Amino acid sequence: MTATELTIEGLPDGWTVRSPEPNDADDVVQLVADRRRAVGRDGSVDAPMLKRQLTGIGSWTRRQVLVFDEEGHLAAWLSVHDRAAGRTDIEPELRQDLTGARADQVAQCLFEAGERFAAAISKVRGLKSTLLDAHAYSVDERQQQWLAAAGYDHVRTWWHMSRPVVASEVGSLPSPRPGVTVRRVEKHDDGLPVAKDLQTVHQLLEESFQDHFSSYRESFPEFVMRLREDPGHRWDHWWLATIEQDGEQLPAGAVVSSVSPPDVDGVEGSYIDYIGVHRRARGHGVAKALLHTVIADAAERGRNRVGLEVDADSPTGADGLYTSLGWKTVYKTQSWHQHLDL
Repeated sequence: MTATELTIEGLPDGWTVRSPEPNDADDVVQLVADRRRAVGRDGSVDAPMLKRQLTGIGSWTRRQVLVFDEEGHLAAWLSVHDRAAGRTDIEPELRQDLTGARADQVAQCLFEAGERFAAAISKVRGLKSTLLDAHAYSVDERQQQWLAAAGYDHVRTWWHMSRPVVASEVGSLPSPRPGVTVRRVEKHDDGLPVAKDLQTVHQLLEESFQDHFSSYRESFPEFVMRLREDPGHRWDHWWLATIEQDGEQLPAGAVVSSVSPPDVDGVEGSYIDYIGVHRRARGHGVAKALLHTVIADAAERGRNRVGLEVDADSPTGADGLYTSLGWKTVYKTQSWHQHLDL
């Protein structure tokens, strides 16, 4: 998109718009932190991740603008993420002291611009439609009202869960059931992962989530690129599970995790980005074996928690498994969708 297309129409008089620059990062971090505090979170922000999204590797798949008020202060940030073919994330952030009619005006402008950016992205891909995907905290009524006014529908609720980790869990967790094996993806001598294993992980996750809410096809390059955008990404946090059937070791499940930034105590955590079990392997304890692997790895690394996100209406009952293993819900978010035909 050209600089001309990266505009936002209908803003208050004297307000300006431009693309993000590296020295904007601290102000954007503050913008996001203020919103988190407003919805009851501790206000901590994964600053390295946000900075990558703003001007680093994560910006490569995004169209972004910053909005400044008549006094030149940052008032809003709009990020439109080309997540995959036919899937576009709309991510607006408004300053918390913007209220009333002015806040409504700016929010409307952001969502209208987000739709236009998403349409331009989709046309470049040669698509005739795309799914606009936006999110709100479950307690953020203001954001929910803006989403509804912009034509989005609330389609799902997500539980963001965390489980404490203690050092004694190194070596003390149950082993996988007989016939189930969990291993890290294989690496070359230079430390890079073997492509075959990465492709197996991708295929397992794609097939595992086919019957889940809003499942869509994400190509292997899109999948790997998106995960590599996260500064917490580590190749040695990818695991494969196999199961013995009829004398063969068949791929059964996979988990991709990453490093969470330090908490208020200055201690890092682990985060489960994806965990999936193939249909043929369900009921054999594969998910539990993968979860135990991540927990034990976190404990061995001196981390104090493992986080994850789960669909509140998951057809697999995954939330029950997580709860039984010590996970508790910390906060909730909502997915809001709109189909955009070009």
